[in-house]
Amino acid sequence: MTLQISDDNRVRTLTLNRPEVLNAFNEELYHATALALRDAASDPDVAVVLLTGAGRAFSAGNDLNEMQQRITDPSFNDRGSHFSTMIDALTDLPKPLICAVNGVGLGIGATILGYADLVFMSSTARLKTPFTSLGVAPEAASSYLLPRLMGRQNAAWLLMSSEWVDAAEAQRMGLAWKVCEPDDLLPEARRHAEILASRPIPSLVAVKQTIVEPTRAEIAAATAREIAYFAELLGAAANAEALAAFTEKREAT
Repeated sequence: MTLQISDDNRVRTLTLNRPEVLNAFNEELYHATALALRDAASDPDVAVVLLTGAGRAFSAGNDLNEMQQRITDPSFNDRGSHFSTMIDALTDLPKPLICAVNGVGLGIGATILGYADLVFMSSTARLKTPFTSLGVAPEAASSYLLPRLMGRQNAAWLLMSSEWVDAAEAQRMGLAWKVCEPDDLLPEARRHAEILASRPIPSLVAVKQTIVEPTRAEIAAATAREIAYFAELLGAAANAEALAAFTEKREAT
């Protein structure tokens, strides 16, 4: 099971569950997460969604083996991608979303935080958006959401540098709300989730919708721009070399 789902005190916990590949998102996990978000949105007994990862990672981002397939196997692209299905579900989620970043977050494992209402990070967790090291464009409307959340210069460094950002720096930048010791992460995230979940769901929804409604058109526009650049850069020289280096377990040249 690529995604574990549990309910407690009106909090639905979604646990990314591909620990053997550091919870990297493949098509199956994108689809499962999208469906789980939609189900939580429509379930009258769910007030808050809590997202975390199994094992030592939050998520290692997009499954690079599948990215390679998109270049080498045209039929794989013909099937489309559930990446956008998950992004749509995140954008449309009317209830509070809390992320508990238990370990490394790469790519979508970092940019997904732009959709969170509250982000808790383990003090040992780290984030990276390796778009420039992979020779591709940003994703998940991060080119819009992260500057809005973190400020332009913080977002520019995160999106352009392909460098790690530790938990303390993520909090200073405004990407993480609370930093916790590893053993305290889930208890603290759940404690805050249950405080929110004790409030009337229609009121929670009203607050969230008034916050996010002005961003919907901009998210859609940013996503369209990113997809266009991504399509242009996927398989180009820098990206092809980065993926070959990954496959061959060597440094990119």
